Amino acid sequence: MNKDSEDIHLNCKILSSDEIDRLKSQDSRLVTEHKSKELEVKAKKYWDLFYKRNETRFFRDRHWTIREFSELLGENNSNHEKVLFEIGCGVGNFIFPLIEEKVNFRFIACDLSPRAIEFVKSNPLYDCSKIDVFQCDITTEEILKRIPGNSVDVVTLIFVLSAIHPDKFLETLSNIWKLIKPGGLVLFRDYGLFDMAQLRFKAGNKISENFYMRQDGTRSYFFSIEFAQTIFEKAGFTVSMTSYVHRRTVNKKENIDVPRIFVQLKAEKLL
Repeated sequence: MNKDSEDIHLNCKILSSDEIDRLKSQDSRLVTEHKSKELEVKAKKYWDLFYKRNETRFFRDRHWTIREFSELLGENNSNHEKVLFEIGCGVGNFIFPLIEEKVNFRFIACDLSPRAIEFVKSNPLYDCSKIDVFQCDITTEEILKRIPGNSVDVVTLIFVLSAIHPDKFLETLSNIWKLIKPGGLVLFRDYGLFDMAQLRFKAGNKISENFYMRQDGTRSYFFSIEFAQTIFEKAGFTVSMTSYVHRRTVNKKENIDVPRIFVQLKAEKLL
């Protein structure tokens, strides 16, 4: 853990000496360069295998998004149907709760995994007249051929950017900036620095600073609010809100009570 990390943690969590030791121990054995390159090349394969194993059972429907992002409900009485683009839609845990709420959006959604897209299309709530869903790698300019520039009102990045290599963060956000209308928004939530999931990684799982490999080959980055704001601003956005969100994962049946840290951000493409 470098000095910058030691300074940042004061804003999100006070680390115990045991937690500091855990972070230091992660540096004793890093993911090899060869393995790191393999994880990047095979990212689509690993996420497809993830959905093959877990199908629609892993993530819960995200009913909390309306509470956290009032912009998703703000224009329900308007006659103008806005366009919402969800990046990394998975099996539809974000989209379908919004459809049930009858929010006034036309939905576009993409995911890296073809299998995830098929699960979206098999959901009883799926309606191709309301949702355009497709497989795509958002880190490439492929998305600019699929969606016209300056055509999207709201983009959501919910636990998605963390799965992308940090070297591609800026390119990804720059692609999104091109798609959004002037005055449009990005709503972002992802894993926060020193979240319990980060602290639990052992030696051999760390790829680079705050970036890790899971056992199934998928990857996860852990954001500070400072870093999140910096990369959005470099991509051309104006950030209007950043915060750490502290929650707990509780499962009384399995006697689990785990503190979680997320980063939440709202960014605008100014007129």
